[in-house]
This record gives sequence, C-alpha cells and structure tokens, in this order.
Amino acid sequence: MTIRHPRRLPLLALGMMALLTGLWAGLARLGWDVPLPRPGFSSLHGPLMVSGFLGTLISLERAVALGQSWAYAAPLLTGLGALVLIGGGPLLVAQLLLLGGSAGLVAIFAAIIRRHPALYTFTMGGGAIVWALGNLLWMHGWPVFLVVFWWAAFLVVTIAGERLELARLQQVTAGAQAAFLLFIGTLLTGLLLLGWWFDGAVRVFGAGLTALALWLGVNDIARRTVRQTGLTRFIAVCLLSGYGWLGVSGLAAMLYGGVPAGPQYDAMLHAFFLGFVFAMIFAHAPIIFPAVLGARMTYRPLFYAHVLLLQATLLVRLAGDVAGWGAGRQIGGLLNAVTLILFLVNTVTALGSLPDRPGATARSPS
Repeated sequence: MTIRHPRRLPLLALGMMALLTGLWAGLARLGWDVPLPRPGFSSLHGPLMVSGFLGTLISLERAVALGQSWAYAAPLLTGLGALVLIGGGPLLVAQLLLLGGSAGLVAIFAAIIRRHPALYTFTMGGGAIVWALGNLLWMHGWPVFLVVFWWAAFLVVTIAGERLELARLQQVTAGAQAAFLLFIGTLLTGLLLLGWWFDGAVRVFGAGLTALALWLGVNDIARRTVRQTGLTRFIAVCLLSGYGWLGVSGLAAMLYGGVPAGPQYDAMLHAFFLGFVFAMIFAHAPIIFPAVLGARMTYRPLFYAHVLLLQATLLVRLAGDVAGWGAGRQIGGLLNAVTLILFLVNTVTALGSLPDRPGATARSPS
C-alpha cells in the first residue's frame, strides 16, 4: 500500500487509539469483566469516543479540505487530549487539550466560511461551536450525562450541514431550507434548556432529532442514488439506515425524557451514536480515508458485512434495553464492538495505491 501523505498517519493513529480504548471502556461499562488500567477508566468511554475519536477524525478531514498547515493543530490537540485521558494524566489537562482542538475546528470553519459563505458552511461551523461549548461545560464540572447532548448536537449538526451541501443538487426549496433551520433551532433550544429543565429539554432535543431525521430522509440525494450500483449505492444505504436510527433516537428521547443512566439512557444514546453516527462513518470512510492518507480504496461488496452486522447487533442491544434483558444488552454491546473492529479491518484491507491525481478531496458521490 502506497500512502502519499504519511505525515497524517500519526494524527489518524491517535484517533484510532481513542476509538479502540473507548470501545474497551464501553465493554467495562456494560459489565464485561475486562482488565482496566485504573479505577474509573470506564467513565472515559464517552469522551474518548466523541472528542477523542470522532472529534479528531472530523478535524483531520476538515484540515485536509482546508489545505492550511495550521489547521492540523486541531486534530493534534484532540488526539493528545485523548492520549492524556488514556494515560491517566490530569483530567484538566486533557479537557484543555480537547477544548483547544474544538476551538481549532471553529477556526477551520471560520476560514471555510470566508471562502464559501453559505447555509451549509454556517451550519457546520455552528456544529463546531456547539462542540467547543460542550467541552467547556465539561471542563467546568458538568456531568457527562448532560454534556453528551452537546456532543451529540455537534455531530448531528455537522452531518446535517454536510448533507445539506449535497442536497443542493436536488434544488432544495426555500421552504425546505426554512424547515431545516427550524429543526436545528429546536435542537439547540433543547440544549439551552438542559441546565434548568433536564427532562423537558431532552424531549425538546428529541423532537429536533426526529424532525431532522425526517428532513434528511426526504431531502437527501441518497433517496435517488440508492437505485444505482456499487459504491454509490452502498453509501446511500448507509445514509438511509442512519437516518432511520436518528429517528429512533429522537423518539426515544421524546419518550424517556431526562434519564441520567440505565437502559433507557443506553438505548437513546446508542441508537444515535452507533446507529446514526457510525452509519455516516461507514458511508464516508471510502471517501475520507483515501483523501486523508493519499491512498486509493477499492470498494468491495464485503463492506455490507459491517453495515448489516451493525443493524443486527444494535437491535439486540436495544431489545435488551427495552425489555430489561441485561444479557441481551451486554451481548449486543460486545457485538457492536466486534462490528466496529470488522469495519476497521475491511477499511484497512481495502486501501491501495492512489493513481497520480492532485487535489483528492473527501467528497461523497452521494
């Protein structure tokens, strides 16, 4: 395998380390008897998965897209923050590094907006601001069960902005754009209410998620491209499945309201983070990883294995949550981790050399 941009590998490796250790901590949270480096390590599952892995990956992809060397400070800071968490360093140092990385992503989007001022770039920039505010609240002592909604909003707003950019190909009407802004506003209203009215705020947040799921399902070009073949169809299938799980997460939030722990909390969050967010990662990995590394990825129908396994294992996990079936929740969670490892294996083994072609970008064909 020939990699044209090997200097980006350490940044990607930091993100992958955060993913793998976050999965390990998640297994401990589910009750699996796995060895941990120190007491309380399982509580780092959320920060490692969101800010350590996803934050680093998104910041790295955006730094590549911007093409400015200073932008790589953002994924470097989040990756180092994750490393401090893993190594047991001072929590405040890790939080400051993660906050710095998220502020770096805000700066990246500020530069992007100067080049391309449009609704979709403002939306993605807003998502970065939400992430930075969530990290700031965490540093100031907010519990993770509250901060996690800020982290979730960062991801859904960023992804919605990306899909809005491609939805322009379908000539989204002014009315649809107004609805998009209304639904984003509903989501953000839920966030702003979290510190005062936890139960009601989560239900408002869930209404925003549900509305965005419907908007994306109707307006995304994946509805058309799913009829094509090969990689284009694969991406569309991942996207549409993710929108379904986004709707499930929103409905669960509206139904359960503010629960700080337990099976209902697990179902609400993992329908979002596993069902929705990782479906988006599965969809865009064949585009983003080659662009970041400068290596070609060959599409394989085998990619459907980790997509289908995600659906099946997440259903088992959520069935355990809803039915009070602890073993189902544990087994489903373990198989969720296996699914993500399979995704990494499928992705790495599909990478190859990139033909000489300048200006590779991380843009999805669907």
